[in-house]
Amino acid sequence: MGAAILIASALVCACGSGKQTAKATETATEAADHEYVGMGGADTGIPSERPDETPEETQGDVPNLYYSVYTVKSGDMVSAIATEHSVSQDAIISLNKLKNTRTLQIGQMLKIPSIDGILYTAKKGDTPGSIADKYHVSLEKVALVNSMNDNVVTPGTVMFLPDAKLDRVTLQEINGDLFHRPLHGGYYISSRYGWRTNPFSNTRTFHNGLDMATARGTPIYAALDGVVSATGYDVAYGNYVIITHHSGYQTLYGHMNTILTTRGARVTTATKIGTVGNTGQSTGPHLHFTVFKNRATINPATLLN
Repeated sequence: MGAAILIASALVCACGSGKQTAKATETATEAADHEYVGMGGADTGIPSERPDETPEETQGDVPNLYYSVYTVKSGDMVSAIATEHSVSQDAIISLNKLKNTRTLQIGQMLKIPSIDGILYTAKKGDTPGSIADKYHVSLEKVALVNSMNDNVVTPGTVMFLPDAKLDRVTLQEINGDLFHRPLHGGYYISSRYGWRTNPFSNTRTFHNGLDMATARGTPIYAALDGVVSATGYDVAYGNYVIITHHSGYQTLYGHMNTILTTRGARVTTATKIGTVGNTGQSTGPHLHFTVFKNRATINPATLLN
């Protein structure tokens, strides 16, 4: 009910009009016949300090939504572009469907909104009210910016939500700072994620993680809080640990010298889970680090802060 009233208020505000006066007598009669209607007239705005004046229309408080285009230059970062245009990183990420802010290309064109907010695609069962509540934003602003005239929305409709933000995990994923580095000391990348010549078979194979070379015995830490879901020995990975995290993420730590945790243990980024070794198929002491998202591997380099 509250959502419908707020949207109705936006519509009343946007209409102008003198036709309501002609029905004043009829409306008064109806009200007398229904003593307990209990409806008020405070549809929008705030009380005027001088009752003889009409409050200004709320629509004037909501800037028009339009877009400009920005061309990425050398050294640009999304955060700096957002600050320059007085919007949030969330707005630029959402409108341009960026998957990783570290991969901006010189000459790439970005759509910039005139007001802060994000895009949202309506799902089955959504209403403008439920969407506004979910993102903790003004339903009245949502209604005005999207020219809504009812508290219903068709699934698949793309809406602009003024002042809304992306959730924390999504923003961390896209900015590449979701995971902590599992090695806190010095190391170098001896093999990256992707296709390579396998050092044992001498054939082209897909390497599903990062090889982080450092001294044997170097402490290994959990890259993100989670629960240890497996430990053991594998012919290829040697001594390994797998940790399950939120949002469908898992991490694997291979070629360990020693394992310092057990299955079912809750770990944080401060938890030492093992030490660097040379077990399994390994040409020297290093940590093999793999990240899974919903059981598919992704490049760990795009997620490490």
